[in-house]
Amino acid sequence: MGAGFMLALLTAGNLAHAQEQHKKLSDQGRGAIIGGAGGAVAGGLIGHGVKGALIGGAIGAGGGYIIGNEHRKHEAKEQRAARAAQRRAYLRGRRSAQHTYAAKYKYQ
Repeated sequence: MGAGFMLALLTAGNLAHAQEQHKKLSDQGRGAIIGGAGGAVAGGLIGHGVKGALIGGAIGAGGGYIIGNEHRKHEAKEQRAARAAQRRAYLRGRRSAQHTYAAKYKYQ
């Protein structure tokens, strides 16, 4: 139990240091790191040893990657929707400005 916990702490510390060096970490990578560290701790406690920590870390990293990927997709979808709304509002404003100009200055 102690070895798995120490492995999880060392892994989390090394990964946190690597994250500081590479300022830009993707959502998938961040999810994999967090899931792997949490899975290693849980696997070490439940599996009673290093083997349980390694299995838990691998499963946690895979799950964290999937969750991070879904989060990235959700954020991208929201950004696309916001850009589309801005584009529609801009075009709507241009159309109304064209109509007011024509109504204001009638040619005779």
